[in-house]
Amino acid sequence: MAPVQLIECRTDRFDETNRLTDTWVERTRGKRTATHAVLGKGRSDTSHIVESVESPSYEEAMRNSDLPKTDRVFRKMVALRDEMPTFTDLEVVRDEQPNQAPARAFFGATGRTGPGLLSEFCTGDHVDHGSAHPGGVRGLAASAEQYGDWRAAFGFSLRVDGRTGEGDQMGPLWTWTARHEGAFPGVPPTGQDVSMTGSTWHHFRDGKICEGWWHHDRAGPREQLGASCG
Repeated sequence: MAPVQLIECRTDRFDETNRLTDTWVERTRGKRTATHAVLGKGRSDTSHIVESVESPSYEEAMRNSDLPKTDRVFRKMVALRDEMPTFTDLEVVRDEQPNQAPARAFFGATGRTGPGLLSEFCTGDHVDHGSAHPGGVRGLAASAEQYGDWRAAFGFSLRVDGRTGEGDQMGPLWTWTARHEGAFPGVPPTGQDVSMTGSTWHHFRDGKICEGWWHHDRAGPREQLGASCG
């Protein structure tokens, strides 16, 4: 996994330190190898400053440190601090975002679950949003019915290709592949294979999905089926 470096120091000039971080981000644009940086200060001791910097590899971290602009900004930061920073290099052995697990399980169960089973992944007041339902699909029973309609028309699977976001808001990117096995509005069963891609922005509460925003091309499967039906 990607290595992380922790930088700790003390200073009463946090705002200036924060502005220098903005300077570093701007001046290393296009050359920076660090992929994620977090700057924080203590809640009870606001002079305690901790910065976490993540890089793709140890070698890339060294390249980032060797950038002339990184060195110049670092020297200015040292001047703002009450003591020399301490550095701790960490090898990350686990990086888990707890909300990923219910999201993966939800996609695996979509369309073949009733309200009781959906409650394992979704809150009771769960709402789905999409272009076909401007007011939202509200409640587990309505969601289960919606997914069931798709399952009745298609034998399908949803593959998660990637994610955006973090914490209690995450957006899976997915590919839907299916075989048309049942009646789809306006199209009788054809046995045709169809597919589409899309994304779903999930909002989590207490480890469960409370809202979902679906973005996909609903016309895509119909067009594919229309071509096969003449």
